[in-house]
Amino acid sequence: MDWSRIIPLLAMPVMLLLVETGAILLSLPMQAAGVAAFEDPESVANPLIFIVILLIFTAFLLLLIRWRFQKFIGVIIGVSIFFTFVYIFGSISFLLTQDPILGLAGSFIPALLATLVLHFYPEWYVIDILGLLIAAGAASIFGISLEVIPVIILLILLAVYDAISVYKTKHMITLAEGVVDLKSPILFVVPKKRGYSYRAERIGSIEGGERSAYLIGMGDMIMPSILVVSANVFLQGTKIGIFTLPALGAMAGSVAGLVFLLTYVVKGKPQAGLPPLNGGAILGLLAGYALTLVF
Repeated sequence: MDWSRIIPLLAMPVMLLLVETGAILLSLPMQAAGVAAFEDPESVANPLIFIVILLIFTAFLLLLIRWRFQKFIGVIIGVSIFFTFVYIFGSISFLLTQDPILGLAGSFIPALLATLVLHFYPEWYVIDILGLLIAAGAASIFGISLEVIPVIILLILLAVYDAISVYKTKHMITLAEGVVDLKSPILFVVPKKRGYSYRAERIGSIEGGERSAYLIGMGDMIMPSILVVSANVFLQGTKIGIFTLPALGAMAGSVAGLVFLLTYVVKGKPQAGLPPLNGGAILGLLAGYALTLVF
């Protein structure tokens, strides 16, 4: 058994579980701080709003890549990451101080430092460690802002969109290549061998060729994690520790979906991650919810 090839593949499901667990843990201070992406978590219009914003933002980024304004993309991503850190550290500070002003003030310095580290030293382990926090924070924000039915609608729409954008229009591949060239920290990098440096390597085309690391978009980790958080917050029932059975089912299903995805990723071709990840999370949620009716 070649463990040097197996360990990187095992690392990705572990990272997904860390994001999902971290998102549930962060949901507690997020709720206490009153953080919310949508006013009405029950509204089925929320997924449509999310998709429209996503399409507009994606089109804008593609135009910037076409016009060779990649540095501006880096600025946009950097600002977005900074404010995500502000929400994360601000919620934790609020939970500790119970003062919204102190909570906000206590968030800016760590948020700024984390953002600067990512900008000036985007090595793979820095990106992965801080990326786990970013992904968990983003998933937590949307998970506490959307009830389960709107999240399921959102995940189905995103899975369809991801498949079309990767296999049909292929504009997601163009976007991913632009982000990789910038070394932007909105993906996870899992080296295939020791001594690998993400900063030193030029990845080149994502569509072909053997690469020295596996790349997985941060969105592939965030989206199924939103359902996990939503299930844990809005679906009551039997709990195992801090996890409800539906949330555990969604976690197990998302990991199963990721394992299925990796069987194709090892072949070296770009794959749409959300269809198996979101599909697995939804099926796992339904299985977990069925168990709550039994127990």
